[in-house]
Amino acid sequence: MSNKKAISYRQVGDYLIPNFVLPPEETAVTLGKWGMMHKAYLEKHKKPLFNSLLIKGKLYQHCAEIENQARNMFDTIIEQMNVSEAVTEELKEQKQWEWVQIMGNIQQQAREIVLDELIYK
Repeated sequence: MSNKKAISYRQVGDYLIPNFVLPPEETAVTLGKWGMMHKAYLEKHKKPLFNSLLIKGKLYQHCAEIENQARNMFDTIIEQMNVSEAVTEELKEQKQWEWVQIMGNIQQQAREIVLDELIYK
């Protein structure tokens, strides 16, 4: 006996389209900013990988893993850059505009690193 499952189809015009259903673990995944950006990148620039993950029911799990890695990397980079740039609570209290400018620059640099090393790969 074969272990293959019967595939059901629906008719759309002259075509039969398979009725794919995502596995429950895929439907429970909620993607954030990083995961959605990675998914969009895969769909546009890495079509074979995107389709393979989608067909296997692993696309959202993969993007959720990237989401977690990106969030952790972003937070770690910001912490490290805060130390190297001597960004302190005292600076925040005494020179607010300078603190805002430095933090904006740090966040932008961290964002670019995460995009380059995780999202767009």
